[in-house]
Amino acid sequence: MILHIDMDAFYASVEERDQPELIGKPVIVGYSSEGRGVVCAANYEARTYGVHSAQPMVTARRLCPNGVYIRPRHQHYAEVSRQIRAIMESYTPLVEPLSLDEAFLDVTGSEQLFGSSIEIGHKIKQQIQDEVNLVASVGVAPNKYLAKIASDLNKPDGFCVVDPNRVQEFLDPLAVSRLWGVGKVSQKTFKQLGIKTIGELRQVPDSYLERKFGKFGTHLWRLAHGIDERKVQPDHQAKSISHETTFSNDVSDPKVLKMWLLEQTEQVARRMRRNQLFGKTVNLKIRFSDFQTFTRAQSLPHATQTTQEIWEIAAMLLEEKAPSRSLPVRLLGIGMSHLHGESQRQLSLFGEDDHQKLNRLDETTDAIRERFGTSAVQRALRLELPAKRTEDSGKKES
Repeated sequence: MILHIDMDAFYASVEERDQPELIGKPVIVGYSSEGRGVVCAANYEARTYGVHSAQPMVTARRLCPNGVYIRPRHQHYAEVSRQIRAIMESYTPLVEPLSLDEAFLDVTGSEQLFGSSIEIGHKIKQQIQDEVNLVASVGVAPNKYLAKIASDLNKPDGFCVVDPNRVQEFLDPLAVSRLWGVGKVSQKTFKQLGIKTIGELRQVPDSYLERKFGKFGTHLWRLAHGIDERKVQPDHQAKSISHETTFSNDVSDPKVLKMWLLEQTEQVARRMRRNQLFGKTVNLKIRFSDFQTFTRAQSLPHATQTTQEIWEIAAMLLEEKAPSRSLPVRLLGIGMSHLHGESQRQLSLFGEDDHQKLNRLDETTDAIRERFGTSAVQRALRLELPAKRTEDSGKKES
């Protein structure tokens, strides 16, 4: 059985934990006190005002002028995430992180030691509450896709179990929007087809869905039937390490996309350094609002775990290699493949002295953020975001 553990409003919850006087107030974590940049996280009180992640700060401030606005402390959140990860790994070595605040766990081999998968889920949830003083939502299911849906159903502070013998009974009543990759544009398409629930979609032949949506249609058909054969893949066993974001509101602003890509790049590089892995190929994934998905890749002459080296290639792929389309973006992701336990370094985009400086920069940046918070030092892109954005670029969420 698989668990999906998802921390509720993670960044904002950490800030509330560290500053109890914030509890009950709308808390928005994002860049710049002057309204520049975008929202990284919003607690549930702030969401009642219409504030959500990936929204321009200027829009958030208009919707919630009485909110408490806090600059993100990513290194601090990373340290809290490591504490949570240690709890998970005390129950199973098969932990696949998706980001700082969520992970899949395969607990099949742990049931003889710790009890049933449901008991393990309750124990981890309670231990996170007791030791880290944060709330997690947990989904328990026979595969990753179902576990992720389950963890999201009763948020916040949720716990949901999918019986392997009653998968369709669980899925069929749910809105079709629960399927991975289905956003507002695709919901309109399904509405035109008279399809509102996963059960109704399940009755549609896969051949029709493939004609209508291409390969994505086959993907939807499999999900509607609860099919997901992917294994939980810990970082140290993975053939690749990646991070992607699906926006519930499509993103058309290139600067917002670039900022999210930098955030993803930093997380991927940090995970590689934590597992002492080096990757040779940078992979970009981009999905547009019409479901068309494109991947672009660029290999380095050496394997690396240096943030700046990965970022140089990632930004190039987004700006120069991604398709030039007028449609907004639904999903964006970055990953590193061809992983090695050493850099196998021969040539470099940078001189050797520069490469050593970049490695020291990663170490120094991590140390400064650990002590003084993320706002103490930022990569240049953080400062390039425009002071104002149009309303069309505002309604986005991951």
